Amino acid sequence: MNFDFSDDQKFLRDEARKFLGAQCTSAHVRAVLDDDSMTHNGEVWQKIVEMGWLGAAIPEEYGGLGLGMLELCVIAEELGRVLAPVPFGSSAYFFAEAVKLAGTEEQKAEYLPKVADGTIIGCIATTEGPGPLSAASLQAVVKDGKLSGTKVPVTDGDIATHAAVIAKEGSGTGLYIVELNQDEVSRTSLKTLEPTRSHARISFDGAKATRLGQETGNGMALLDQVMNRAAVLLAFEQLGGASRCLEMATEYAKERQAFGRPIGGNQAIKHKLADMYVKNEVARSNAYYGAWALSTDAAELPEAAAAARVAASEAFWFASKENIQTHGGMGFTWEVDCHLYYRRAKLLAVQAGSPAVWKEKLVSALEARNAA
Repeated sequence: MNFDFSDDQKFLRDEARKFLGAQCTSAHVRAVLDDDSMTHNGEVWQKIVEMGWLGAAIPEEYGGLGLGMLELCVIAEELGRVLAPVPFGSSAYFFAEAVKLAGTEEQKAEYLPKVADGTIIGCIATTEGPGPLSAASLQAVVKDGKLSGTKVPVTDGDIATHAAVIAKEGSGTGLYIVELNQDEVSRTSLKTLEPTRSHARISFDGAKATRLGQETGNGMALLDQVMNRAAVLLAFEQLGGASRCLEMATEYAKERQAFGRPIGGNQAIKHKLADMYVKNEVARSNAYYGAWALSTDAAELPEAAAAARVAASEAFWFASKENIQTHGGMGFTWEVDCHLYYRRAKLLAVQAGSPAVWKEKLVSALEARNAA
């Protein structure tokens, strides 16, 4: 059994790393952080669109590259390493996967080619404030094809052209595609800990909405499937960020001199680096398990996605924190890039549900498997 990526996938990873190393530096990230008027780095986004990565997991008949989910996992990890300040995840992990999973043939033909070529920037609108989302707590409602309600926060909601929205319809729920340039849609940008990934409050007042697929009443079940798929891809982004934090800390520990020798020679620093490495490897093994389940549509996907999400969230947060500590006083300064990774770690940990939510999902999935 092969527990690693293929040679072609490793080649894709190497080429993606070279490309992003040149085209998406910390200066590109800081340009968004330092300018309140910038929601994302348009220059980096356009270059990523031209690379065709948005269509990596979209079938060729719908305008994509038709590579597969494993290749998208590879790309996600590299985007995570450089903290790419672009709406890639919202379009590729959430919106495109929702259309692929639940859309009719006509909907796939209409939306997926436009996602692949960057014409559409997609997002997913689920939460309506603090607390877990459930069918009982859902307030957004669709009646006669018109959507009313408010979603907050919505990642990339201020720059997206289309949203996949969960809402009530009658006694059930559904996933709906909504064009966001309608007069019946209003958007307000939100300030967050991580300004390089924009967020918004979106209000719908009778906006035209199109149900994904033909079935009614199964919106929450479809959303759960989309979240499982996105969780694996987010885990790879987090893994990329955690890996880069370990590299940064190790490089600094080798270079920084104290009392005539590198600080990496101190046992306390060694312990920090070792703990980061162990958590990263645990996250990597769980992410690879999730990638296998995702690429094969395995029945184990719910538990694999939850395990990957929990392990990667823990690893990235821990690595970003210990990276700052390893850098000492310099790690807390604006000029050093440590805080960029800490910000992104905190953001990704709560996107698509907090670790507590995914721990509960993991326990439920394991209980269901053991009861079978």
